[in-house]
Amino acid sequence: MTADSLKEALKQVKYPGFSRDIVSFGLVRSATFADGTAKVAVAITTSDPKVPTMLKAEIEKCLRAQPGVRDVIIELAVSAAKAPPKPRTNTLGAGQTTAGLKHSVAIASGKGGVGKSTFAVNLACALGQLLELRGRPGRVGLMDCDIYGPSVPLMMGLAGRPEIEGDSLVPLVRHGVKVMSMGFLVDDNTPVVWRGPMIMKTIQQFVQNVKWGELDVLLIDLPPGTGDAQLSLVQTLPLDGAILVTTPQTAATNIARKGGLMFQKVNVPLLGVAENMSWFEDASGTRLPLFGEGGGAATAEALGTSLLGQVPLYPEIRAGGDTGTPIVVSAPTGRPAQVFREIAGSLLERLKV
Repeated sequence: MTADSLKEALKQVKYPGFSRDIVSFGLVRSATFADGTAKVAVAITTSDPKVPTMLKAEIEKCLRAQPGVRDVIIELAVSAAKAPPKPRTNTLGAGQTTAGLKHSVAIASGKGGVGKSTFAVNLACALGQLLELRGRPGRVGLMDCDIYGPSVPLMMGLAGRPEIEGDSLVPLVRHGVKVMSMGFLVDDNTPVVWRGPMIMKTIQQFVQNVKWGELDVLLIDLPPGTGDAQLSLVQTLPLDGAILVTTPQTAATNIARKGGLMFQKVNVPLLGVAENMSWFEDASGTRLPLFGEGGGAATAEALGTSLLGQVPLYPEIRAGGDTGTPIVVSAPTGRPAQVFREIAGSLLERLKV
């Protein structure tokens, strides 16, 4: 019996009320085995007094069933869950408010083709997983503001029309994320041929006339550019900040920098830069910088913000978007999912959630 085999065995232990195990949740801090004694350290955050007792019993039952284990020592560190902050009321003008929405973050790129929507979808799912672990499920929303080319429904595996309650649309929910998109409101074969004022009106309705409910974070997936959609959003919803997505090459970083300057001009703080498609790893593990190197860090430095993370070019990420099951959901313990969760954790820390 080794430390690795102990952790492998602990994958049988589900966190109470969840379908995921304590290892994939990252709760097992250490595991050792010596002289027939299995010793594990586990750290959890919960306000439910029954959870530690249940978890300790399941861990002991699992470990005592392993060959060679005669004694079990469990060190269980319990931190109290944060009390939910008082809901912020966002004033939207014309008497409209969004009570219960705590933080709103724009996901922007400036240039198209850098994987912004793919990034937004996986970030939303990663945020949902982290908040679920804190006992706050269903507290993430994703608003797809790409009116002309909405791709979020495909990437989230959603179809159909939203229900209507009173004067409000009810967002569709999948993978623990509430989603609203123009893709739910038009047929697949119907192009959206609209001028600026119609786009502005739609974005206002997505904010004011969608029943988002209680949200810790609302991500807004913006279309490329610095036009009507971006200006409408900052005029309609008080943003806590924006994340810029870019690939490393100059053609993308130059436009991303302009997008960052646009947000600064309208007094929206930049929460950071995310570099997508940073490199590709071949079968031998060699990193191949297909789109250059250092662009994300240089963009962040030029804009006076930080680099949130680098997402390598994993084929599984693309496949997850095509099948409607983001990689963060389909392979939560894999390296791609870990990258997105690290970025999600950094974002929650910046937002003080």
